[in-house]
Amino acid sequence: MESALPPRHVAIIMDGNRRWAKARGLPRLEGHRRGAEAVRATVRAAAEIGIEYLTLFAFSSENWRRPAEEVDDLMGLLRHYLRRELAELHRNDVRVRVVGDREGLARDIQALIQQAEETTRGNTRLDLIIAVNYGGQAEIVHAARRLAGQASRGEISAEDIDEDMIRAGLYAPDVPDPELLIRTSGEQRLSNFLLWQAAYAELVFDDVLWPDFDREALERALATYGCRDRRFGGHIG
Repeated sequence: MESALPPRHVAIIMDGNRRWAKARGLPRLEGHRRGAEAVRATVRAAAEIGIEYLTLFAFSSENWRRPAEEVDDLMGLLRHYLRRELAELHRNDVRVRVVGDREGLARDIQALIQQAEETTRGNTRLDLIIAVNYGGQAEIVHAARRLAGQASRGEISAEDIDEDMIRAGLYAPDVPDPELLIRTSGEQRLSNFLLWQAAYAELVFDDVLWPDFDREALERALATYGCRDRRFGGHIG
């Protein structure tokens, strides 16, 4: 059964910046810079296509293990993106939201995130959700601790806990689950991304490296999604 409409929520694991640079004999930073350009193009395409929510995996909690120089480069690009792109995103009616452990980020980056979220809070064309210092397992632990605190204060009992209560403790509980999750660069794993939310997402793995991802690649993934039969475990066969 083909889907006539695009998914409301698309999530993307943006992978392949380093490999793109290595294949061209360029420094890693150039791969990340070109990746930032792909972000700009993808956000624009998603808004034009009619996608309502776009979640991008920008920096995982495991990425801190990378060489310090590369981490510094990535944080610098994040700063640059938030400063340079905010005006255009706001002008194009895009709401910016960031999910992840902000306490682990530099103070100036936290301030830039807060400014971006406050400036664009009323925008409605597209919700751009950027996962920074994010891990899916840590997000679920965050929700569990919230419930444990409520239980210890006598506000709830263990028997009260259900899926809706866990969801309420996630970083962005009001955002619908992604119907489509794309990973670039040919890797075929979730890498600790949206583990709760992606329970019934359609997965599309594309060999294209992230800096080369564009509207055509996005439309290709949407076409694959449109041919999927989304059954949600309702029947077999």
